[in-house]
Amino acid sequence: MADNDAVIAAALAWRGTPMALATVVSTWGSAPRPRGSHMIVHQDGRFEGSVSGGCVETDIMTAAAEVIAGASFQLKHYGVADAAAWEVGLPCGGEIAVMVQPVAADGFDPELFDRIAEARASGTALDVVTNLDTGQSSLRAFDGSHQNAILMGGEGAAFVNRYEPPRRLLIVGAVQIAQALTGLARELGIATTVIDPRARFLTAERFPGVTLDDRWPDEAVAALKPDAATAVVTLSHDIKIDDPALAAALAAPTGYIAALGSRRSHVARRERLGALGVSDSDLDRIDAPAGIDIGAVGPAEIALSIAAGMVGALHDRT
Repeated sequence: MADNDAVIAAALAWRGTPMALATVVSTWGSAPRPRGSHMIVHQDGRFEGSVSGGCVETDIMTAAAEVIAGASFQLKHYGVADAAAWEVGLPCGGEIAVMVQPVAADGFDPELFDRIAEARASGTALDVVTNLDTGQSSLRAFDGSHQNAILMGGEGAAFVNRYEPPRRLLIVGAVQIAQALTGLARELGIATTVIDPRARFLTAERFPGVTLDDRWPDEAVAALKPDAATAVVTLSHDIKIDDPALAAALAAPTGYIAALGSRRSHVARRERLGALGVSDSDLDRIDAPAGIDIGAVGPAEIALSIAAGMVGALHDRT
């Protein structure tokens, strides 16, 4: 969903001009973009987003121009078996179906972009359902089992696109690694808050454009209510700061919890947290040393290893 934020921003910026929206509605095999991925095309040819990583975008822009000019919505299929696979197809071997709709009341209503942006800002999920026979989209609530899927019903086939709330990262400790990690999180579309009660560390100059929280970490983490889409990473190397934050993160359904430090220091950390009443099963949730082992040297590489571990955990791949 984070990749679609730029598409939503472009749609809001281009409001009032003719546009078409392309959406991946089904995939098979090694498809380069997941279901629900968007690409928006302006009347003048500008576009934002991607539906294939470059393989079929030229053909999609042609279809978008036709839709903007008044043609009905289109549902296009691409695969390696196409005669023009190396020009307009997926030479990687996958297959995708892409819907191209007008951004209009009888297609993807422009107001839907406002509703999606509002839901993202409030941290709530939103379902947009598109009738694949008429090409018209509307809001409708489904449970999570129907996200980004085609459903069959009395009204025909429909594609349910779930816009999940943004993933979040709470970094405890405004240190140099945190500076690198906030940059990576920004590129990944992960909303980041840096928590540190030490005013000299927590400055806007060191963390431009990042939400800063100077409360004690246990208070801040508890107040921010981490959930399954949230990561909490402690980096301060100060047990007075890191331990309370970890205890607060473990008391919530936090999706990823990591702590910087050696294996030896983590043994001592487990003993301290255990003495506070944290169970062994909860202590096992802590990824320590934080991140995946890439032989990282220096703050930037350590941040990269932590970001990789975080993304894997939030995708439930660890």
